[in-house]
Amino acid sequence: MAITSKQRAYLKNLANEITPVFQVGKASLTPELVAGVEEALEKRELIKLSVLKNCFDDPKEIANTVAERTRSQVVQVIGKKIILYRPSKKNPKIQLPK
Repeated sequence: MAITSKQRAYLKNLANEITPVFQVGKASLTPELVAGVEEALEKRELIKLSVLKNCFDDPKEIANTVAERTRSQVVQVIGKKIILYRPSKKNPKIQLPK
């Protein structure tokens, strides 16, 4: 499921309003963090993560790894903020433009 540039712009606009749900710290990606992201994506569809200064991994690598493990899409990585999107299987809320 690839998203178009128009859909990506729409999701970026929606993400402006939300605050980071998770913080990636010194431990980087733990199985618990990935499980939490998985749950949050099912409930919210669009989430923001913050990479803390004490995490020495590249935010883009973290974003790609989390997206791969949760089967979600990386909407954007700006500095140390990551935005992920995955439509809910049970109760989709966000209607993407065609």
